[in-house]
Amino acid sequence: MNVMWRTMLVMWRARRRKRREGLASPTGVARIRLTTLPTDIDILRHMNNGRYLSLFDLGRWDLLIRSGLLDAMREQGWYAVVSSETISFRKSLQLWQRFDVESRFIGHDDKALYLEHRAVVNGEIFARAIIRSRMLKRSGGTVTHDEFFAAVGRPDDTPDVSSWIHDWAAASALPPTKAEAPSIWA
Repeated sequence: MNVMWRTMLVMWRARRRKRREGLASPTGVARIRLTTLPTDIDILRHMNNGRYLSLFDLGRWDLLIRSGLLDAMREQGWYAVVSSETISFRKSLQLWQRFDVESRFIGHDDKALYLEHRAVVNGEIFARAIIRSRMLKRSGGTVTHDEFFAAVGRPDDTPDVSSWIHDWAAASALPPTKAEAPSIWA
């Protein structure tokens, strides 16, 4: 709920842009313009570190809608969940500062799809996040990549996922949902 109105506005604008401009490439860079609002800042008067990920979700909605992926997911009864994410910060976004959220599909492996989001001011990266997501079926189970690409098509220009991203995904993985995962502090 913390960015619900912004989400609805981004979704409405993305649908409008899709009608006007046609489908966007899922491997192209999608951009939305945002402003740091009073509800985004923390006691240090810059954007709260947790808010970046919420605002990057807006970039993901824009990319899903404008590329047609959201329509295909709804038709198939699929949805995406974030399984892991990492973010790095360079500079702080200040109150009322305008910035772009740039979003791009950066590849896949045998289990997940990867996206990159950036907070950019005048062409300069302020923060960057890598998102690892899984596609699930509303009826239960996971969507295989063969099923996914059969439904939405496989982009010709799908980039390779960098080796450090594979290393990060393996190092940060928790046990599968059906396995035990006790909280034991060493």
